[in-house]
Amino acid sequence: MRIISYNLRKHRAAHELDALVDAHDPDVLCLQEGDTASLPERAGGLVLAHTTQRNRLGLAIYYRESTYRLVDMAAVAVKKSLHDHVLRPAHERLLGVRLRDIDAGRDFLVASLHAAPLTARNALRRDQIRAALSELSELGWGLPQLIVGDFNYPVFKERLSEHMRDVGYELVMSDQHTYTRYRVFRGFYDFAAASGFVVESVRTLPQGESDHLPILVTATPR
Repeated sequence: MRIISYNLRKHRAAHELDALVDAHDPDVLCLQEGDTASLPERAGGLVLAHTTQRNRLGLAIYYRESTYRLVDMAAVAVKKSLHDHVLRPAHERLLGVRLRDIDAGRDFLVASLHAAPLTARNALRRDQIRAALSELSELGWGLPQLIVGDFNYPVFKERLSEHMRDVGYELVMSDQHTYTRYRVFRGFYDFAAASGFVVESVRTLPQGESDHLPILVTATPR
């Protein structure tokens, strides 16, 4: 299956969704920093599964309803960063869905993640990710899981990889930088984390109006 993850940069890149889906034909589209009240019900050939409800700029997941059936969903609130307390609280930093492959008759979990910004410590982001993954598992204990999104973790990624392995996930980076601003600040921010999935590739797609580049993840449930 093919999954696109895209941080819309405060909804600025939302108008690109139809073209993005048409060009790359994903099965699932995971978004971050979307104005959830303004997101369309459909993006290309995909239908909206769910959005976060307590963040104006939040998370959303679309899926191909001819191939998959939506079984369940959950939005996960995690410990807030200082940025969340001082500015606009982001209550829900992970959105997960349980999908059923109609032909194969098996379920799996896909989630969109947006960890705390760089004003927070890496330790807090690790705590957020661990707590979010624990909550996600309640959608279907033991099912294959694939989490994509903006991990906001450009340095000391080896520590994050170790942390993810400790909780049963493989962290897979993209083939190129996924964040660029002013042609000076660059880095790997957008990843895939898999448990029960074989991740074949994480490819960075061309940049649009967001400061994040979309990533296209190709993965197969074990």
